[in-house]
Amino acid sequence: MTSESYDYVVVGAGSAGCAAAGRLAELSGARVALVEAGPPAKGRLFEIPTLFSQQLKSAFDWDYHSEPEPLLGGRRAYLPRGRAVGGTSSMNTMVYIRGNRFDYDKWRDLGNEGWGYEEVLPFFKRSEDNERGADDFHAVGGPLTVSEPRSVHPLLDAWIEAGVEAGHRRNEDFNGAEQEGVGRFQMTQRDGLRCSSAVAFLAPAGDNLTVLPSTLALRIRWDGVRAVALEVDHLGEVREIGIEGELIVSSGAYNSPHLLLQSGVGDPEQLRAAGIAPLHSVPAVGRNLRDHVGCFLSFLSDTQPMLGPDTSAEEERLRRDGDGPMAWTEVGGFMKTSDAIEVPDIQMHAALGIVRDEGLAAPLDHGVGFGPYVARSTSLGAVTIRHPHPYAKPRIVHNYLSDPEERRILRDGLRMAIEIARQPVLAQHLKTDLKSSAELGLAPREESDAAIDEFIRANAFSFYHPSGTCAMGEVVDAKLRVDGLANVRVADTSIMPTEPTGNLNAAAIMIGERVAAFVKDAA
Repeated sequence: MTSESYDYVVVGAGSAGCAAAGRLAELSGARVALVEAGPPAKGRLFEIPTLFSQQLKSAFDWDYHSEPEPLLGGRRAYLPRGRAVGGTSSMNTMVYIRGNRFDYDKWRDLGNEGWGYEEVLPFFKRSEDNERGADDFHAVGGPLTVSEPRSVHPLLDAWIEAGVEAGHRRNEDFNGAEQEGVGRFQMTQRDGLRCSSAVAFLAPAGDNLTVLPSTLALRIRWDGVRAVALEVDHLGEVREIGIEGELIVSSGAYNSPHLLLQSGVGDPEQLRAAGIAPLHSVPAVGRNLRDHVGCFLSFLSDTQPMLGPDTSAEEERLRRDGDGPMAWTEVGGFMKTSDAIEVPDIQMHAALGIVRDEGLAAPLDHGVGFGPYVARSTSLGAVTIRHPHPYAKPRIVHNYLSDPEERRILRDGLRMAIEIARQPVLAQHLKTDLKSSAELGLAPREESDAAIDEFIRANAFSFYHPSGTCAMGEVVDAKLRVDGLANVRVADTSIMPTEPTGNLNAAAIMIGERVAAFVKDAA
């Protein structure tokens, strides 16, 4: 068994891990290793925005599934996760949303000092190079390019106008003073190409950083409560990577708790039952799993499509001009299902294409899909050990929509989507109405609770935003140190005690920035 050692070892080259490793490499003389199970994210598949779907169910996808979900009719939810350098930021739809001020103030109020909105905002801005320029909410000069959407299709702009006609305010900046409203999402793209966390933070890193792709973390080796090595498998060769300083686990809401559990950190009773000797008791590891669950309505359209084709001419246009049919964009918004609540409880997405079979089915025809998800999940699941072999996938149970209030929110959100579909400014672009879309299984057959619930059971899916399984206040402290361990931190969406209102990529990058600052302060 060969070995080498580093001052800082970061496990997982995803949204947070790339940010953490890139920033730690700025320390003078530091030796930083970034360990990633997947290969380098090289080539057009990882650069061209519209090709993201070709990574699904591929070697670049962890391709997880939940256990059968009772409120989804017993279906196993498909849970894609990026398995390449850049992690899910190399395969997501690039929407840049930070979340609501309310979310971070809640983290602070739960006892996590330093995580209120005013305290995390500088770390969002530290990363950002926003095409709109600098203001109270945005910055320029950071490594992460945030741009205006390219080549917005008339169907999507019509969806925004329909949202306004349906009574929702127009919002030009969901990351500004107010989140509520409808509009265009900004994207993590640079000149029309994907700007993943790897592109942003690893490309500028110097010789202090060693990236170790195709290297699967198996388990952590301990000396008491101190992590001294990481056992890894690099293309069939098992070796140990020594840890001279700190270990930062940034493998995501499924894999971070799984690595800790495989290494003997978790609920002792559950570990023994799984055949793993408990080394350190942290009972909450793997619990508090949350995700955004929702539904899309889809409508066929005669309006000239803008997606594809995947041709050399269109690729040349994208690389030359930064726009065209191979540039991906989305629109949407944030809405309240009740006037009694303080902040939006629904996020709506709209994009070109017909959504069936959790987005995996071949398209019926050209069209548009849009719909809501519950913005702050309250149905809790867990990540546990399937069996003690370190190459095994974790057992994932989300318990989607087990909270009746969450079902009510999603039901009302679908009614909002239906109201938007009825607006003339959008309906003129559609060749199927609600009735004919329902006949194709693309919309509820009627608007009763029973019919909408039937549609949800058959069609609801994960929006791929898992979080919470190594939560602050339960598994890690406010500086992301694992309770009772000497030199292990967790830094990714698993540390979120509650889920932010919106896509999680921007927040994950902020968490990577923060853990690097904590480590630097301790150095």
